[in-house]
Amino acid sequence: KKTQSSVLRDRDPYLEREKQKYSNPLPSREYVLDLLRDAGSPLYAEELGHMLGIRDDEWTFFTRRLRAMERDGEVIVNRKGAICIADKLDLIRARIIGHRDGFGFAKPDDGSADLFLSEREMGRVLHGDRVMVRETGTDRRGRREGKIVEVLERVNQTVVGRLQRERGVMFVVPEDRRINQDILVEPGGDAGARSGQVVVVEILAQPQRYAKPIGRILEVLGDYADPGMEIEIALRKHALPYEFSAAALRQAGKTPDKVRKKDCKGRVDLRELPLVTIDGETARDFDDAVFAEPSGKGWRLVVAIADVSHYVEPGDALDVDAFDRGNSVYFPRRVIPMLPEALSNGICSLNPDVERLCMVCDMQIGPKGKVKSFDFYPAVMRSRARLTYTDRKSTRLNSSHANVSR
Repeated sequence: KKTQSSVLRDRDPYLEREKQKYSNPLPSREYVLDLLRDAGSPLYAEELGHMLGIRDDEWTFFTRRLRAMERDGEVIVNRKGAICIADKLDLIRARIIGHRDGFGFAKPDDGSADLFLSEREMGRVLHGDRVMVRETGTDRRGRREGKIVEVLERVNQTVVGRLQRERGVMFVVPEDRRINQDILVEPGGDAGARSGQVVVVEILAQPQRYAKPIGRILEVLGDYADPGMEIEIALRKHALPYEFSAAALRQAGKTPDKVRKKDCKGRVDLRELPLVTIDGETARDFDDAVFAEPSGKGWRLVVAIADVSHYVEPGDALDVDAFDRGNSVYFPRRVIPMLPEALSNGICSLNPDVERLCMVCDMQIGPKGKVKSFDFYPAVMRSRARLTYTDRKSTRLNSSHANVSR
């Protein structure tokens, strides 16, 4: 005979979906929220568990689900430990935007107008944190004003800044001025850094309403005036991934440094076509090459792109790192590539006078510049020249194909 709690649990409208996702399905988030709405008042986790017939062996997983719902702003645990529906409390899920003058804003996830947060409210959060806020009215300038009810997520685990010492107390002043709270360095946590040096500090205790954040120094970058320091700061300030994973480096180390005979199988041979690359003077990796020649009343245009997909498979270590980076980042004297140097400057770079695999778009262009026809195919090529944007001289190639110029 089924108990009342098991019957209640079987009424979950999303039960079949949960069964498909988990071998031992729990009540869905939506159903838990429905039960809280029907109750009309906050419920303790034990009450919810009893209502839903949560077994002893399920309790750990059920509490994890409730914590995940709290983290995502669907429910709030009040001071008594009871669970409330967030939207019933008129709470708004938002991300913190700090201002260098101490105040800040809560940017709602639903796209509504930002809520102004006073310097006092900002005392318990840092720029980027996710929170639940309650609208409290408007300020003197007519802006929506809010109060932080709950911090959902702390996003700042490390911060780059300058180490300072005053009256025996060491603290880090963040380079990102949207983080306007100094981070106190715990005793013995200075890693030997000197006052005035640029450091990376790990936050051990996040800010509270009446307490500054506390951390320890993980990395000493050097003096502020050191060459390239602005790049080191930018990398960490904007959380740019500048180190490849060990797995990606291992895979890159196994990548061949030249095109093998078997790699050319099934590809069009364009090694005798005088393709050229055109990039800036300081470029180190060459992704694309072009060739054009008169054809009938128009032109034949060939555009070749380095075939990275031959060496990087979906889901492998190189692909995971590249996806995380999204693109290469160019600084005045440094490049943070999307792929390790063995690929970005090596086998996947269309360097002159070496064989490379590529993907090609072969086009027929009419006399007025309109594309008449085109064909895509994999090929193997050999760049004949490395040209630059500012080189206005024509380059004659050792080929029967006339001149190739900028």
